[in-house]
Formats: sequence, structure tokens, C-alpha cells
Amino acid sequence: MYWLVLVVSGVLEAVWAAALDRSEGFSRLTPTVVFLLGLAASMAGLAYAMRGIPLGTAYAVWVGIGAALTAGYAMWSGQEPVSVLRVFLLLGIVGCVIGLKVTH
Repeated sequence: MYWLVLVVSGVLEAVWAAALDRSEGFSRLTPTVVFLLGLAASMAGLAYAMRGIPLGTAYAVWVGIGAALTAGYAMWSGQEPVSVLRVFLLLGIVGCVIGLKVTH
């Protein structure tokens, strides 16, 4: 259960990061609300997951999932360039996250 909550929290990290960008400095209401709710849920999930997963592993997995999804979203939406090297490096992050789970 801890791992499932951690993965969902990592996804929510990407949600709040994208909403933060779209909030335009908290000047747009809907993205600001999504940011605040996503941030609170993501942090609460991380805190819960750390009850059963060591701090270093939980944080690395949370950040890795959030970073990979945020960068992937930015490439998908056209905000950042897409290249084979970028995709390969993002897959490396995902591989490292999987490795942390496997070796836990």
C-alpha cells in the first residue's frame, strides 16, 4: 500500500508542477487551486508512504516520478524540445526508480 500511495504522490507532484506553471504567478484561479490541492495531496501521500519506506528511497522515487512525468509532459505539450537523448535520459530516471523498488 505504501508503494501505491508513493507512486500516486509522485504523479501528483507532476500535476502540481504543471499547474504552478499554468497559474502564471498565482494570477489564474483554477491552476492555482489545482496547484494547492495537488501539492497538499502529494506531500500528504509522501508523508504517509514514509511510514513504511525509508526516507531516501521514498524521496528519490517521489522526485524521480515527478521529474520524469513533468519533463515528459513539457515535451508532449511542446514547451520543451523532444530528442532521442532526452527520452533516453528520462527512461534512465524511470529505470532507477524501478531499481530502487526492486532492491527495497
